[in-house]
Order: sequence, then structure tokens, then C-alpha cells
Amino acid sequence: MDMKAAVVHEPGGEFSIEQLELGEPRDDEVLVRMVAVGICHTDLAARDMHLPIPPPPSVFGHEGAGVVEQVGARVTKVKPGDPVVLSWDCCGTCSSCRAGKDPYCLNFFLHNFHGARPDGSGTLSRNGQSIHGSFFCQSSFAEYALANERNVVKVRKDVPLEILGPMGCGLQTGAGAVMKALQARPGTSIAIFGVGPVGMSAVLAALVCGCTTVIAVDIKPERLKVAAAMGATHTINAEQTDPVEAIRDLTAGGPDFSLECVGNPKVLRQAVDVLPRLGVCGLTGVVPPGTEVALDMDLIMNGRTVRGIIEGDAIPALFIPKLIDLHCQGRFPFDQLITFYRFDEINRAAEDMERGQVIKPILRF
Repeated sequence: MDMKAAVVHEPGGEFSIEQLELGEPRDDEVLVRMVAVGICHTDLAARDMHLPIPPPPSVFGHEGAGVVEQVGARVTKVKPGDPVVLSWDCCGTCSSCRAGKDPYCLNFFLHNFHGARPDGSGTLSRNGQSIHGSFFCQSSFAEYALANERNVVKVRKDVPLEILGPMGCGLQTGAGAVMKALQARPGTSIAIFGVGPVGMSAVLAALVCGCTTVIAVDIKPERLKVAAAMGATHTINAEQTDPVEAIRDLTAGGPDFSLECVGNPKVLRQAVDVLPRLGVCGLTGVVPPGTEVALDMDLIMNGRTVRGIIEGDAIPALFIPKLIDLHCQGRFPFDQLITFYRFDEINRAAEDMERGQVIKPILRF
């Protein structure tokens, strides 16, 4: 079928809205008409070739929300007309998947960054030329997307679909990091380094968990103001204050948890250094493969934990509906972080996000 999609033709290039051809869904696939899609820093990292992905031309987008148009012969999870959120894909058969640790699928890159289906077949083309797609098994910077039954999440109909796309990645990552990976408990303290979409979701999740000290750290005053409005008990501008000393003073020695949401070795070092004994630091920030960080081995030996977190340790089909329920109860007001753009404003939306002028841009079709 013919449709419009945002194509990147060179590393770091602009998104170009063009007419492409999308293949028919296979027996285990779902065709989704996109209603809206969030822009995530991972999309921009892929655009800039900071990830080990095939070269352009490519279509990215992995926070899609829409309506099922058509399903393959073996699909039983959803039917045409169902509202859905698209998330990441996994193989479902490796040792991690069998253990219920889907985000750590041994074939994660093959299913999400391969530029095609896992078997190498493409989904997108133009005049016979193949275009790399299947980004996170969706490539939802387009009017339609092909997903696998595994990464489609049916959602309730009484919530506007246009706000739900970021549930598939950014919101799920930040909230899951706090609620599932770190398992923050009532009365504990947490320092969140970087309050973009992931960090802001972590702030909201910390409040849901009952954390009584929630410290937001960033270098952009506008984001810190939003974090305070969202419920952060303290904010620290890391350009004006040493965050390690400030956080230790606020928490009488260090927070129970810290979370790095920037993808910066210097910031990760700060997030680890701030911990007291038995403190836990989670890492969610995306970095190019091979990025190294220097840590104080003595600090780690004295009971501190540093752990990487992918997609919030969450199983999307289980976790996303819970986050939506929390939103409907007024306990996870992520919609206050959203700025809407038209699909053809994708380059302006990406630029505004990179400049820190908006927290979570969402493109509407």
C-alpha cells in the first residue's frame, strides 16, 4: 500500500516526508493506521548513526499508537478496530525470553535495529528500492506501520490514543526503572539525573512508589521547573551546583537509589558517587557501543550496585495497561509533559526536543 513516511537519507540528515510502499502483513503481523507517534532520543541517535544500524535511507519511529487495520491469519491478540500501542519486539524463544526477561532478549538487536524483519526481508520500498524499516518492529514515523503480534499492546478505548504512543518506550522505561528494576519502596529517597521524558517519568513513578525524597538533577532550568511541578521534592541545576555534594547534604549521606537518564559517563559517575553503602544506581541513558566510564572500585566494593536497565525491565503487554490505569486515576499525569506537532513538523519537533524546549513531542497524523 502507498503511504507517507519520514525518510532519513544521510546520517544526521533531516526527515523528508515522502511517498513509500508498505508491504502486506504476514501471518503473524498486524497493520496499524497511526494516530500519533512520540519522538524519542533513540530515534535521533539512530538518525545520527550513533547506534549499530544499517545505513540510510531509513524510516524510524518506535512510540506509535494507532488503530488495527488488518491482521495476519495467525494473529489472535488483536482484531481490526482495536486501539493499540506499539512497543519493542523480542524473539520469544531465547533463554532471556523464556525466563520472562524479554527486554534482555539475546536477539534484541536483530528484532529492533536490523533495518528489516529478522529474516532479512524488507517492509518498505519506493519504486523498487528497498528502504530500511522495521525499526523496533514498527517504523512508525509513517501513516501506517507493520508490527508483529508480539509488540502490539491493546489498550482501553476511553483514553485518547494520541497521548499513548510514548508508553511504548520512554514512559515505560522511566517508570519501569523505578517501579520494577529498582523497586523503590515507600519512604525511600531517589536522585534522578536528567529529567527529559525518561527522567520525568521516573519522577512520577517515584511518587507512585511512595518515595518521600525525589531529587531531580538537570542543567536546563525549564525542565527543573517542570519536575518540581510534577512533584519532585528538590531540584538541582548541575551547572550551578555540585550535584554530588548537594544530594548528600539533602539526604544525610546519599539516596537509596539513583538513576542515570542522560547517557553521559560523567553523569553516571556522579550518580554512582552519590550513593551511600547498599545504594543502587540504575542506568537507562542510551550511549554508542564501546562507551566507557571510570568508577571508584572501592565505592562499588562497599555494597553499592550499578545495573543497566533496558525498557524499564517491563513486559509491555502487562506494564503499559497498568500505567494507563494509573493515569486514569490521576496518579501518573504524563500528559502534562506532551507537546503536539503535525506529522509534517517532525524536523521542528526534533529540534525543539534537542534544545530542551519541550519534554515529549508527539506527532499527530
